[in-house]
Amino acid sequence: MKKYCFALDLIDLPHIIEQYEYLHQPTVIWPEIVLGIKACSIHKMDIYRVSNRLLMIIEIPIGFDIQQCFNHMASLPKQQEWATLMHTMQQPLPFAQPQEYWILMQPIFEFLQTQQPLS
Repeated sequence: MKKYCFALDLIDLPHIIEQYEYLHQPTVIWPEIVLGIKACSIHKMDIYRVSNRLLMIIEIPIGFDIQQCFNHMASLPKQQEWATLMHTMQQPLPFAQPQEYWILMQPIFEFLQTQQPLS
């Protein structure tokens, strides 16, 4: 699997942050959104929050193109409706290009323990 991390800010108002989190609960998120995520071969997607900053981690099979995945999802009608709704709660990072929301983060450190620690 290949891992991608993206960052984005929410509008920094408690009721906006609360609504965003509510809409992402497993029993509330639109079923078409989950189906769209599955349809483009995303193996795992996690979103974390600190204050109004979001971190999204996506895992897809090696060889799949993350941009093609996003383009496919964006072409689905309910995905477009969902994105429009989400954009009412999101604000681009200060250095984002116009209409750029989720920004790909560059990895700077990775650790993988492959053997037992010495005793």
